[in-house]
Amino acid sequence: MTVILGVEKSVTGKLWQSRAKGDTEVRDRTALALTQRLQVPHVVAQILADRGIALEHAEAYLAPTLKSLLPDPDRFRDMPAAVARLIAAIQGGEQIAVFGDYDVDGATSSALLLRYLAAVGGKAEAYIPDRMREGYGPNQAALLKLHQAGVSLVVTVDCGITAFEPLAAAHAAGLDVIVLDHHVAEPELPAACAVVNPNRLDETEGHGYLAAVGVSYLLVIALNRALRNAGHFNNQTEPNLLQWLDLVALGTVADVVPLIGLNRAFVQQGLKIIAQRSNPGLAALADVAGVDSRPDTYHLGFILGPRVNAGGRVGQADLGTRLLAGNDPEEAHRLAVQLDGFNRDRREIEADVLAEAIAQAETIDTTGPVVVVAGDNWHPGVIGIVAARLRERFDRPACVIAFAGDVGKGSGRSIPRVALGPAVIAALQAGLLINGGGHAMAAGFSLQREQLADFQAFLAARVGSEMANQPLTATLNIDAVITPHGASRDLWQAMMQAGPFGAGNSEPRIACPAVRLVKADVVGQNHVRCILSGREGGRLKAIAFRAMDGALGPALLASGGQPMHIAGHLRPDDWQGREGVQLVIDDAAFSI
Repeated sequence: MTVILGVEKSVTGKLWQSRAKGDTEVRDRTALALTQRLQVPHVVAQILADRGIALEHAEAYLAPTLKSLLPDPDRFRDMPAAVARLIAAIQGGEQIAVFGDYDVDGATSSALLLRYLAAVGGKAEAYIPDRMREGYGPNQAALLKLHQAGVSLVVTVDCGITAFEPLAAAHAAGLDVIVLDHHVAEPELPAACAVVNPNRLDETEGHGYLAAVGVSYLLVIALNRALRNAGHFNNQTEPNLLQWLDLVALGTVADVVPLIGLNRAFVQQGLKIIAQRSNPGLAALADVAGVDSRPDTYHLGFILGPRVNAGGRVGQADLGTRLLAGNDPEEAHRLAVQLDGFNRDRREIEADVLAEAIAQAETIDTTGPVVVVAGDNWHPGVIGIVAARLRERFDRPACVIAFAGDVGKGSGRSIPRVALGPAVIAALQAGLLINGGGHAMAAGFSLQREQLADFQAFLAARVGSEMANQPLTATLNIDAVITPHGASRDLWQAMMQAGPFGAGNSEPRIACPAVRLVKADVVGQNHVRCILSGREGGRLKAIAFRAMDGALGPALLASGGQPMHIAGHLRPDDWQGREGVQLVIDDAAFSI
C-alpha cells in the first residue's frame, strides 16, 4: 500500500492510498507500452495500468462494442421458454402486464418492455406497486387483481426471484408469470413459466453483474430475433433496438452495478442515444434538472436517476415508468416537473432521517464490521439513500430500518469487498427475517422488531468474517497527484477516455498538494465553495457538496490560509460557455 502525500488520517478520518495495485515497475512498463501502442496520453495509460488492464485488452476496454461483448441471449437459462411464451401472447392478442420495481432499474426495465411490445404489436400495461402499501415485488392481491382484469401473462422486472408465495398463488389461479431479475437467487426458484436471471445458482454465463434492465434488453434481443425468424416483420417495420439503449444506460448506472464487460458497452453506447434526446421523458427531465451539457454517467447517477426514483420513494410509484415509456412531450414535461418536486421533498425527508441515523450510529460501536440503525416512523422511501450516506461516512456496510409498529422495512448498502445481498438471504434462511434479498452492493428486507437484535448479531458475524483479513481503517483511493495549474480541461478530457465511470470502474480521483484556499464560503444547502491556489501558481475552482453535514466543511472554512491537501474529482465547468473545470472535493488534510 502506498500512502499518498503522507495522509494517514484526513479531516474525515481517512487514509489516502494509491489506487494502483501490484508491482510498480510492471505497471510503469505497461503504461509506457499502452501509451506507445494506443497513442493515448500518459495519464490515461497510467489509469489503465493501475487498474490492471492488460495490454492485449486495453483497446477493447477503451472502445467497448456491443458486437464483441453481447452474448447469445438464448444461452441463458429459461430464455427460450420466456421468448416462446411472449410470442404466443403477442400473436394471440393476450393482455400482458409488466410488473416492475419502483426504482430506476425497475422503471427503465418496465419502460423498455412497454416500448418494445408496443412496437411489435403487443398489448401491454405496467403495474408498479406502491412502496408504502404493497412493498417491494409481486404481491398476491395485485397479481390476482390483474388476472381478474383479463391479464393472462405477467412479466416481472427487477423483482420476483424470491416471491415464492405470490407466484405460487398466481400459478394456482392460472396466471402465467415470467420472472426477469438480477438479484441473488436461492436454490429454490419461484413458480413461473420462465425465470431469467444471470444470478440463478445454475447459471453459467458469467453475467451476474448485469442490472435488470440489461437482462430485459437481452430478452428483447432474443424475442426480436425469434419474431423475425417467424416472419412477424414481413408486413410491419422491425424496430431498431439501439434506440432504447438510453434506458439501458440509465438503469445500469443508477442501480450501481459494476461498469465492467457488457455494462460498459451498454452505457457508452447509451450515452450517445441520450445525447440525441429521442426519449421525450429523458429530454424533459434533463431540461427540468438544468442539464445543459452532454450527459455522462454523473448526470445519470446523480441528476436524472434520483428524480426518476423520487416518485417511488416519496410520491407516486409509477411516475418514473410513465415518464420513460411515454411519447407526448407535453405530458413528459408535466411528469418531469412533478418528479423534480418529489425529489426536493425527498431531500428534505432524507436530511431529517439522516441526522437521526447518524446520531444513533455514533452512539454505538461504529468500529464494527457493519452499521445497523433503526427508527420508528422513518420514511421507508429514503432509507436506501440514508444507508448509502452511512456507508460513505463510516466506510463499511450499513443497514437502515424503518419501523411502523412491530414490522420494519430495511435497506442496506455495501462496500466493494462485502457481498451484502447473500448475507441478507442467509439471514432469511436462518429465520431472522420476514423476507429479504438483493445483490452484492445493495439489499432490502423486512423483519419483526423482536428479530432485530438477532439479525444485527448475525450480520455482524457474517460481514465480520468476510472482512477478517481486511483493514477497517477508512480509506480514500487516489489516482494521481496534480497541481491546480495542471488540473486543466485537457487533463479532464484525457482521463474521460478511460470511462464510462461508475461502480467497478471508479472515476479518477486526484489530489492537489499543499494548496491554499483563497476563498471558502457556504452556498446552497450545506455546500462549501472554494478557490484553490497552488504554490507554483494557477487557481482551481472547487466545491464540496453537503460538506457542512460533517467535518469536511468546517475544516475548509477554518483553514485560515494554512496549506491543505485536497482530494476530489475533476468535472467540466461550462458556466457561461467558459469550458473550464472545477474540482468536486471528497476530502482534505492539513499539510504538515
